[in-house]
Amino acid sequence: MMRTAYIKSPLNYIGGKHKLLPDIFPAFVEKPRRFVDLFAGGFNVGVNADAEEIHCNDHITYIIELYKFFRETSLDEIKDKIYQSITEFALSDTNEDGYKSFRSAYNKQPTPLGLFILTCYAFNHQIRFNSKHEFNTPFGRERSSYNDNIERNLTMFCRALQEKNVVFGTKDFTTFDFADFDDRDFVYCDPPYLISTGSYNDGKRGFKDWTEKEECELLDLLDRIHEAGVKFALSNVFYHKGCSNDLLIEWSEKYKVIFLDKTYSNCSYHFKDRGTKTVEVLVTNYNGGKKPCQQMSLF
Repeated sequence: MMRTAYIKSPLNYIGGKHKLLPDIFPAFVEKPRRFVDLFAGGFNVGVNADAEEIHCNDHITYIIELYKFFRETSLDEIKDKIYQSITEFALSDTNEDGYKSFRSAYNKQPTPLGLFILTCYAFNHQIRFNSKHEFNTPFGRERSSYNDNIERNLTMFCRALQEKNVVFGTKDFTTFDFADFDDRDFVYCDPPYLISTGSYNDGKRGFKDWTEKEECELLDLLDRIHEAGVKFALSNVFYHKGCSNDLLIEWSEKYKVIFLDKTYSNCSYHFKDRGTKTVEVLVTNYNGGKKPCQQMSLF
């Protein structure tokens, strides 16, 4: 049966996949033993997975600490603490001084929930740190606030974290342990995009940069996962703002490419308007792609 609704992360994470879930999930394998969201970010994908065990992994530790807090704390307590902070600092979509005071307090003594509250009032709800890991997103005047939609998303998200078997991790993708994975497991990757990197992954803010080196390391890892008989899906873009990821395009030729904008499904990778379009794809090693080999341990 086709799903009609998906849980939405309460975080407005750059590159979040909620709007693409109706296109992505039908392409996934059904009910794997383990579902790994290797670059969890806002965790829109992993939180909607149906698996015996769901791995929520991201090297930005503050995000994982927040998700752990959401799982380990009752909804009533979470909401009470949010409203206490809103009242104490008079937070609103017009009170910039209150926002700056709260941001300063957070940077002196960071807490998981403090980070979430900051995102609610930050410009475009974005998460951004400086090189000292201090939150530095400016105020989202008359645009950002804690509102009914965020609270509704927060409620559904926390319930899912508390009901599902979620395993949290902060591994770099190069050190994640796939040693005992096999064809019963599924790995989903939504890495920083080489040709459209987020500000928190630009190598200037205390977190790992994403360059051709990391891109090659990930593609090599996926090849090894494939050779071990494990199914994977990779979200990425072929073209963005006049740039093309030729490295990814060439690598993807040995697998199945699903164009998430259906108008590109029957087009050459080199269509004439690529310079003005963002072409987002899902690359898989199943469903008509090159068939995985017999399982063999390569990790």
